[in-house]
Amino acid sequence: MKSTVAAAILSLMVCSAGAAEISGAVGATSQGGITARVGVGFGWDKSWFESETGRLTGYWDAGYTYWEAGDAGGGAHSLSFTPVFVYEFGNGNIKPFVEAGIGVAAFSGASAGDQKFGSAFNFEDRIGAGVKIGEAQRVGIRAIHYSNAGIQQPNDGIESYALFYSHQI
Repeated sequence: MKSTVAAAILSLMVCSAGAAEISGAVGATSQGGITARVGVGFGWDKSWFESETGRLTGYWDAGYTYWEAGDAGGGAHSLSFTPVFVYEFGNGNIKPFVEAGIGVAAFSGASAGDQKFGSAFNFEDRIGAGVKIGEAQRVGIRAIHYSNAGIQQPNDGIESYALFYSHQI
């Protein structure tokens, strides 16, 4: 049943999405650990509020993150899926952008480093900014917060602050 649902979601993403991009990010946690992330994104084939100022668009993002161990020992892993809204400024070859999204994440356990989540299921809240170079590359900074929104206790949460690069394939 779970594989059928996952296949249906993936099919919907691919059919309703535009071009795909791969991304990589390295960052630091709010507790001083290190994160490494790889992802794949599928651009939406829609945009809104197009003007000389810019346009609103977005993408589906699926990612894997490795979380360096804290004092508790052993690294953690997470898989995430997030719809992300992007506002691109201007119409030139180099376009500044801001992004924001809220999605879901599954961790390999109920903690990452020294932070206790209460469950392996968490929500992902993200904001970011950067520049889009041409139509194929993006580089920027991103802050992502993970917590279970109080569904279970403890709900310490954790943040990752990262530099990222993506390339359309």
